Amino acid sequence: MEEMGRISRGSLVVFLLLFSWVFHGSASVTYDKRSFIIDGQRKILISGSIHYPRSTPEMWADLIQKAKDGGLDVIQTYVFWNGHEPSPGKYYFEGRYDLVRFIKVAQAAGLYVHLRIGPYVCAEWNFGGFPVWLKYVPGIDFRTDNGPFKVAMQGFTQKIVNMMKAEKLFEPQGGPIIMSQIENEYGPVEYEIGAPGKAYTKWAAAMAVKLDTGVPWVMCKQEDAPDPVIDSCNGFYCENFFPNKEYKPKMFTEAWTGWYTEFGGAIPQRPAEDLAYAVARFIQNRGSFINYYMYHGGTNFGRTAGGPFISTSYDYDAPLDEYGLPREPKWGHLRDLHKAIKLCEPALVSADPTVTSLGTNLEAHVYKANSGACAAFLANYDPKSSARVTFGNMQYDLPPWSVSILPGCKNAVFNTARISAQSSQMKMTPASTFSWQSYNEETASAYSEDTTTMDGLLEQINITRDVTDYLWYMTEVHIKPDEQFLKTGQYPVLTVMSAGHALHVFINGQLSGTVFGGLSNPKLTFSDNVKLIAGANKISLLSVAVGLPNVGLHFETWNAGVLGPVTLKGLNEGTVDMSSWKWSYKIGLKGEALKIQDTTQSSSVEWVEGSLSAQKQPLTWYKSTFNAPGGNDPLALDMSSMGKGQIWINGESIGRHWPAYTAHGNCGDCSYAGIFHEKKCQTGCGEPSQRWYHVPRSWLKPSGNQLIVFEELGGNPAGITLVKRTMDRVCADIFEGQPSLKNSLIGSNKVHSLQSKAHLWCASGLTISKIQFASYGVPQGTCGSFREGSCHAHKSYDALQRNCIGKQSCSVSVAPEVFGGDPCPGSTKKLSVEALCS
Repeated sequence: MEEMGRISRGSLVVFLLLFSWVFHGSASVTYDKRSFIIDGQRKILISGSIHYPRSTPEMWADLIQKAKDGGLDVIQTYVFWNGHEPSPGKYYFEGRYDLVRFIKVAQAAGLYVHLRIGPYVCAEWNFGGFPVWLKYVPGIDFRTDNGPFKVAMQGFTQKIVNMMKAEKLFEPQGGPIIMSQIENEYGPVEYEIGAPGKAYTKWAAAMAVKLDTGVPWVMCKQEDAPDPVIDSCNGFYCENFFPNKEYKPKMFTEAWTGWYTEFGGAIPQRPAEDLAYAVARFIQNRGSFINYYMYHGGTNFGRTAGGPFISTSYDYDAPLDEYGLPREPKWGHLRDLHKAIKLCEPALVSADPTVTSLGTNLEAHVYKANSGACAAFLANYDPKSSARVTFGNMQYDLPPWSVSILPGCKNAVFNTARISAQSSQMKMTPASTFSWQSYNEETASAYSEDTTTMDGLLEQINITRDVTDYLWYMTEVHIKPDEQFLKTGQYPVLTVMSAGHALHVFINGQLSGTVFGGLSNPKLTFSDNVKLIAGANKISLLSVAVGLPNVGLHFETWNAGVLGPVTLKGLNEGTVDMSSWKWSYKIGLKGEALKIQDTTQSSSVEWVEGSLSAQKQPLTWYKSTFNAPGGNDPLALDMSSMGKGQIWINGESIGRHWPAYTAHGNCGDCSYAGIFHEKKCQTGCGEPSQRWYHVPRSWLKPSGNQLIVFEELGGNPAGITLVKRTMDRVCADIFEGQPSLKNSLIGSNKVHSLQSKAHLWCASGLTISKIQFASYGVPQGTCGSFREGSCHAHKSYDALQRNCIGKQSCSVSVAPEVFGGDPCPGSTKKLSVEALCS
């Protein structure tokens, strides 16, 4: 009874809060254990993360429309504090950071918005979204019960909420924002720091609720989220998560569609079948809100990538690729999943599931509403074996590691492991090459006019305040003429220990070596023989940051730069520790000071033309002009001939390039079945972690575009190419009896034709020019590497060539009569086809 009393009182508190939300305005957002209720309507909400600064405003409408076409109801985004308040009290909401415009684009498309104000975002974003100046507020301690931090955090949160209210963007005002998030994945931090963390959680929740937005607040990965804030789950799978109170809806705020790429790492991919399986399992087990992180990952333009060592591409293997094109089959497979879920919605929001075992690792979840609405999910959790189950006096085949969805509890219209959507393979087609001019960056020297000299070694970010990746550490070593190594040629060993992230060592203006760390260990050590001469020797260390950390306990205290020791071994006196010597410091590069990347300033230096231009020289700036290629295909720079540095087009920073850092990992075969983790399905081992760098078309003029490349290591600019991203080939891989959902099914509980069809389509402006492969029977392999199996219909090509050649799209039924008869009676057959688009 005491427990029941507690629940009743808790329910009363939440009811009163919900009551206040209901009557806040003409519209309302409430919730209970079954779902969110928007303007009186219960909804299963399907959401996708699109981060506004990771694309351009000109891309937003297309991205959001493709999200809507893919079956999404909600766009979820973080709010990026360091982009909006680059210095205290100075705000920026323009260009890629025009948050209001982004939200209004979603609203115009008829979608809701989940605004994750944070303001800590993690997100593999520089410094986790915190402005670097925040670190230098006196007495501050990030993300804990700390006065200066709470003042700053509350100030920014209020700024955003007030801006949204002023623009009438919350749902009760007639806007699209139906929920907001405070903090982000704080539970693990609270666990580590204890009582101050718990106090901070309570404060953050209370502070948010008092802002009176009229919509619910969410805390993800926060098991003790205080009422009425909803706790939610992030991960690859969240089916077994439940919120901390029975009257809160079950939310999956981050269903990870893939994983980020790090410089030096392989490219992670998550199979569409496994992602769909994770979502179906979540929905079948009372899930009511699912968000894909990411739905479009985009690009870490400029110096926004965090980590450190996060790549410029934030593609994330998302349903929309970095360039905004549908990644097939993932985009289409999830679209079909969403249609199936929406067909089940009337039952899902009206009833609790009845769970029945259908055998070992086999289950049925059935929702039956009083209205008569019914929905069933038939699941096979076995990663190796398929199963035939009996349900409702009918038999259903369940592939391994899959869920079948039955709106109306009769016909299976979707199975997570059977993909009806086509696959597509993209290609990068050269569009233009470049003629180059060059300018050699000067190697900085100690005690020159533009340096600061101090005793000892200083932490890099404390000096640069992150206005640049680059900091010079410089000193001089005086070598006496009687040093033994001058006679023997056994040069002394210079050892430099650095907190990261990369280091170029120059001796008397010549590059002596480069070392760099990685995401798992940013620290590095240079240790090598250095060629010193009698007299004064200039030692110049160029320390390079590659993004500031974005996650970890008090990551704001982590160091970068040369902190020592720095030693010279092999002198007559033995080993000399230079750490406490006088060191000169210079922030940034001369080219940066001259604003070479600025279109109006680049003429301020003397560029060397054409064939005289520097080839494979370290610390070199390159400049070229070019015309924009015709058409609308997305563009990228192929930087595979270069080493490491940064890129600008018309003064806009594309980001860091580092093709010289090749990918390590475990690349090989990848099965969709079985528990997924970020190292399971990697590709690109032994190749550059990132070869292509997105060039937004909106940054280009028809002619006279300026491209600036800064190269640290000494690449060959002659190999840089501007490429178009186009569709190369499309594939279908369809089993007999596999359902093919039609748009007309949405909103209806009646299921029409269930005959399998293979659908193929090329991008706009392209047609199917050749059937590269076709086999009806038991073909093997995947798109791009299909091969005939032990059973093959000899007329496999005929119907496809007849129906598809010369057309932008076509479909062919998967049935024996289409291919001249059954090539192997009694076997489960499928059609595999690969077609070229041109």
